[in-house]
Amino acid sequence: MAEKTPHQNTTFTTEGGTAHGYLALPPSGTGPAVIVIQEWWGLTDHIKDVTDRLAADGFVALAPDLYGGWITHDGDEAGEMMSKLPAEEGAKQLAGATDFLLEHEAVTSKTVGAIGFCMGGGFVLALAAQQGAKISAAVPFYGVGQAVPDTYTGVKAAVQGHYAEQDAMYPVEEAQAQEEQIRSESGAEVEFHYYDAGHAFHNDENLIGTYDAEKAKLAWGRAVDFLKARVV
Repeated sequence: MAEKTPHQNTTFTTEGGTAHGYLALPPSGTGPAVIVIQEWWGLTDHIKDVTDRLAADGFVALAPDLYGGWITHDGDEAGEMMSKLPAEEGAKQLAGATDFLLEHEAVTSKTVGAIGFCMGGGFVLALAAQQGAKISAAVPFYGVGQAVPDTYTGVKAAVQGHYAEQDAMYPVEEAQAQEEQIRSESGAEVEFHYYDAGHAFHNDENLIGTYDAEKAKLAWGRAVDFLKARVV
């Protein structure tokens, strides 16, 4: 039986306070750093599983708990919880998570990668815009929500987006416009992939009935390869 990936709940400092998260280490004990940013459901078992999967692929992976322990599987409640998280507060937590990883003894990279889903995809782009060269790879999956930036001039990271062609929450035309805006404003490497699927097609908990195992596998493989190549 394969050795279980070590993981633990952890605490890190932020501007003006502390925050909590779920940290997973690779089997080797060391590796490049990646932040995993939750969907609007909270820090669920699915997001912890994503974090463990990244650790199994060699990363030191941290999923910050942006809701401070609140989790839901109800769409209306999730929307309310997301609306109560100011983009500025989420940004503070993610900035703290970035510095925590860069200072962590298990981290071998000089930069951090970021991957996020739904609300977390929006925060991935915000983090890349705010943290500049500290973030070398940004991977938003169908990013939406309060943190989607108005401008991408601060982005230094390479960006790989994963968006759905049948996404009622973020129409594909908006995703295509975002792709061009990031490319033109940041000058960074930008590649977006579009899938014949609906919003949240990667979430195997299938809370809104749009999970697509084939598309999820394809997108995940692309994302992991991208992070491995650019987080150094």
